[in-house]
Amino acid sequence: MAVFAPPGKPIIRLLRAGCTNRPFYHVVVQPHNKDVYDETMTLEQVGTYDPMPNANNEKLVAFNFDRIRYWLGSGASTSKAVDQLFGICGFFPVHPMSYITAQRNRKSIAARAEAAAKEAENKAASESAEEKQS
Repeated sequence: MAVFAPPGKPIIRLLRAGCTNRPFYHVVVQPHNKDVYDETMTLEQVGTYDPMPNANNEKLVAFNFDRIRYWLGSGASTSKAVDQLFGICGFFPVHPMSYITAQRNRKSIAARAEAAAKEAENKAASESAEEKQS
């Protein structure tokens, strides 16, 4: 009787679960050459990720670092999304894309604040002009 040995090097990736407008991800170990959406080929679930902010505006992540160390030690690779999650939680160095995304978010917030300040200034100027005309 042959024992099942999955072909290819395993990969740690996100497997989507949840509903249409409510995503939820399982961090799973799968054989590298299998389809991303094939739940039957999951070797082990090593964590979860909930990208929707909760009541405290937190995105919840849970990992089993002992098992992740085991799989990385046995030659498993990680997907880009899992690399970013591991970098944010401090398990890996922070992924460069995380820095780029944070910088873009800061620039867009600053641009929106500047536009709101300019709009408030224009509104105040128009109100003072109306008062002078009255």
